[in-house]
Amino acid sequence: MDKVVHFEIPAANMNRARRFYENVFGWQTEKIPHMDYVGLRSVKADKKGKPVEKGAINGGLMKRGKGIKGPVIAMNVKSVTGSINKVLAHKGKLVMPKTEIMGMGWYAYVKDSEGNVIGLWQDKKKK
Repeated sequence: MDKVVHFEIPAANMNRARRFYENVFGWQTEKIPHMDYVGLRSVKADKKGKPVEKGAINGGLMKRGKGIKGPVIAMNVKSVTGSINKVLAHKGKLVMPKTEIMGMGWYAYVKDSEGNVIGLWQDKKKK
């Protein structure tokens, strides 16, 4: 069973959204270098950025794009390519193809049968 591991919230104004989540919920935010992305920490994380509380997830702010209008949940999958193929076989659609993210793993966006955008994350295997 694939687990929910991350959430993303689209924002038209990253600084305004960042202040909102810091001031309203007390979340920590962190600008991610070389990306138009801000990490959101709703719970404490370890040195690798993984939540230390069992079952908890953290997320991020991303620029609102033409294909993504609302919040996104992301699943950790064994294979992004395999999951994309399953999505397409079950009347879903590809929104963003498999993309390597800073040497950590691969990510893609798909739409489910109801038009919701879902993130697919595959960790890079350590050698």
